[in-house]
Amino acid sequence: MDLRLTNDEIAFRDEVRAFFAQALPPDIRRKCELGQRISKQEMLRWVRILHDKGWATPSWPIEWGGTGWNAVKQYIFKEELAMAPAPEPISFNMNMIGPTLIAFGSEAQKRHFLPRIARMEHWFCQGFSEPGAGSDLAALRTSAVREGEHYVVNGQKLWTSTAHHADWCFLLVRTDPAAKKQQGITYLLMEMNTPGVTIRPIVTIDGHHETNELFLDNVRIPVAHRVGEENRGWDYAKYLLGHERSGIARVGVSKFRVRRAKQLAAQVLSEGRPLIEDERFRERVAAIEVELKALEITQMRLIAEIGRRDDGKPDPKSSILKMKGSQLQQATAELLLEVAGSAAMEFDPEFVAGARGEAGETDWALTIAPNHYWARHVSIVGGSNEIQRNILAKTVLGL
Repeated sequence: MDLRLTNDEIAFRDEVRAFFAQALPPDIRRKCELGQRISKQEMLRWVRILHDKGWATPSWPIEWGGTGWNAVKQYIFKEELAMAPAPEPISFNMNMIGPTLIAFGSEAQKRHFLPRIARMEHWFCQGFSEPGAGSDLAALRTSAVREGEHYVVNGQKLWTSTAHHADWCFLLVRTDPAAKKQQGITYLLMEMNTPGVTIRPIVTIDGHHETNELFLDNVRIPVAHRVGEENRGWDYAKYLLGHERSGIARVGVSKFRVRRAKQLAAQVLSEGRPLIEDERFRERVAAIEVELKALEITQMRLIAEIGRRDDGKPDPKSSILKMKGSQLQQATAELLLEVAGSAAMEFDPEFVAGARGEAGETDWALTIAPNHYWARHVSIVGGSNEIQRNILAKTVLGL
């Protein structure tokens, strides 16, 4: 298999790279370089720049605002986005609820929601996980009882990322408690300002408020906001999660971190010489780069296979990308932590006078430890790596 880019694909890469160099606001670029979290307004500003270019939803069909790019060009776009570095548009909107509505939503839902999702006039969050129903999502207990033209929903969702920013939530609820746990689940769309919705923040180990608890007390959701058929929500959720895993390897993110680590290691001294000259450090960088190249080749092979099949369905082998991609995201975050060393710690300046040298000299290091902590979760989200092994064993190996 020839995995080299064609001349057309190289020209496309150069076009994307030039656009990011010109259109990405410098303040947002700088925050991404430093590993800082961007605000809601900064995300909206960037997505609308992409939307005006026609690039906010590259994987969608053209009729709903997509680009018509093949899988290789979509991969190139995502890699250049990460390497710019630029914020990745909210996956809940672009890679999850959008494709799910395109596949299973009613025409009225598509016409209403898809343009607003693409421009992020509606910011969606995901109401899947619950206490006791995370990786075992089918064990969810949040109930929905139909009363006329509404469902009355009661329960709790957990780890609801960006719920404090969101206008809408797509959530799974149990509508048939007597059915087997993979059955009797329904997929609903809920406005976050509906009476009975309570958001409680969760501050994670990195010190940020990214995720939340979500409490639902007699929340009334119109039947018109049900996606697809009642009790078929598990099928729709599997479709959504398959799309999420296809892009979750984030090779570009890991490539950027390696590049950044090498740049910083050329400036940081270790035993009187630049860290980049340390043989052990160079060996570690090389080992990660070899694994990254292997992951990239695997992803390109999977892209080629999906392109030949062209049925629009996620490939269960994407679980390989999710597993290895998450491990390398963690490894590259740890590599940056090694470069930062003690500068990644928030010392009390009165206790460790001059630990950082001149003011601002190592401010770049302050986000590295929090981002290292945050990277711990990537082997869990989208289905834990243990779950991915089960999927591969069943669907690929036939065990």
